[in-house]
Amino acid sequence: MAPTESDLRSPEWFRTVVFYELSVRSFADSNADGIGDLPGVLQKLDYLTDLGVGALWLLPFYRSPWNDDGYDISGHYEVDPRLGTIDDLDRVVEAAHGRGLRVIGDLVTNHISSEHPWFQSARKDRASPYRSWFLWSDTGTEFSRARRIFPDYETSNWTFDETAGQYYFHRFFSSQPDLNYDTSEVHTEMQKVARFWLGHGLDGFRCDAAPYLYKREGTSCQSLPETHQFWRDMRSMIDAEFPGAVLVSEANQSVPETVAYFDGGREFQMVLHFPIMPNFYLALAESNPKRVLDILKATLPSVPPDGAWAYFLRNHDELSLEQVSEEEKSLFFRYFPLPPGARVHNGVRRRLAPLLGGDDGSVLLLTALMLGLPGSPYLYYGDEIGMGDRIDLPDRDAVRTPMQWDGSPSAGFSSAPPERWTRPLVTDPAFAPPARNAADQEASTHSLLWRTRTLLRVRASHANVFGSTGFEGIDLGSSPVLGFWRPGEEYRILCLYNFATEPSEGALPLPDAVWASPIELLRGDLSSTVSGHTFRYRLAPRGFSWTLFLSRRPRSAGGRSASVR
Repeated sequence: MAPTESDLRSPEWFRTVVFYELSVRSFADSNADGIGDLPGVLQKLDYLTDLGVGALWLLPFYRSPWNDDGYDISGHYEVDPRLGTIDDLDRVVEAAHGRGLRVIGDLVTNHISSEHPWFQSARKDRASPYRSWFLWSDTGTEFSRARRIFPDYETSNWTFDETAGQYYFHRFFSSQPDLNYDTSEVHTEMQKVARFWLGHGLDGFRCDAAPYLYKREGTSCQSLPETHQFWRDMRSMIDAEFPGAVLVSEANQSVPETVAYFDGGREFQMVLHFPIMPNFYLALAESNPKRVLDILKATLPSVPPDGAWAYFLRNHDELSLEQVSEEEKSLFFRYFPLPPGARVHNGVRRRLAPLLGGDDGSVLLLTALMLGLPGSPYLYYGDEIGMGDRIDLPDRDAVRTPMQWDGSPSAGFSSAPPERWTRPLVTDPAFAPPARNAADQEASTHSLLWRTRTLLRVRASHANVFGSTGFEGIDLGSSPVLGFWRPGEEYRILCLYNFATEPSEGALPLPDAVWASPIELLRGDLSSTVSGHTFRYRLAPRGFSWTLFLSRRPRSAGGRSASVR
């Protein structure tokens, strides 16, 4: 169910929809050149609408040499010609809006491509007005506490440029020089970039590498006060000029640092919940969801009234394990055995389905959990059909292979010869196109696609509850079942998730505020009975349920309170 017009006008629209992250280059090729493009996205909008998502996140489509999948921008005001034109983007946005879909892009503020005209001017001429837009050094020893994002590839955050005669600073690859935010013109330019694309109809941005803008000697050069001020200024400008547009923070930091990017409603509306993500997997490994409930209790109170955590299971990067202990990493690697070469940087370059051993039940359990939490869920393209990966491809290209539309040799992605494709298809027989594709799963009501679509549609049908901020965790002791209530004005939904590989059963008292007449919103994983005011349940292995209970009307003065215990 697409959001209504009133939903789209609401400044908090992002809580009621599911976001779908897609790589334009890997989604659909419309002109047989082997590269996915914006017209290809346009052709697939009906699929996305039918899936039940309410917003699209388009990975970078700007002009780029594509050394880092488009996060190395060489033209901030251009669509890369291999992906289409600005007119093509306008058509995608207009058609998406016509279907009730929002569209966000990436705002890459920390760095640019070394091929960008700004950097080329700066390196060739010390008198260039762009020289101060970058960080230069005669020694390359400054900011020694700044973490290298890609330690597998870069030995230093400084690279010597022969033409410039100095070292330049880069937090990511050496082909991505960092911008110098102590230069006010950089602030002005980044706001101009944001205005330009919002002016073309985008509904907001996922903000790449949000913590790293400012550098100060003697610090880790992340999450500095000046960086937070930059984002406050950006948010203020966008709120004033483009009401309803959203900013999503990518800040892979500790809980306190991550929470700070809400800043009480002054910075980001959504913050990607990196701290909870690995705990979804660790809960599976231990059959113990308590760690998930504990982190929810610790982080949900931090969300401002106009904000939301953004949940994800996988994305276009590695599955980051930076926010867990060494002991927890060991547990992860014991439970999720990896093929050689699957580790990269500070995480794992595997897609969701192969990481979970091809078990659709585990995929659905984690997907249903993400959809049931208060906040904004993000799906990664192809995870709805259980796509695999290519560990033999370099770096994170392993999880960025072409979308598998059908079981043909081309997977329905492109009619170009395979040697011209940007990336090859998955070849593992368990996850290759003949085994995992949208067309076949569309025809089977028992497929991962159908069940994922059902989850999205049920969530959309009850967006007034799932899109609210209400959350009440349930203490189930040592049970492998995670339980919580999503309360609403007229009814509340009981969400249960069995993290064990065997059936789990239990009983819980129902709040006085509900009628003891449950309505199962999902079928197949739950058997239940109500005895008095006790709800007894039995969940299948890796099973889950959403059960609706109507609310009682408040009793008259002097009667028992109908408040939730």
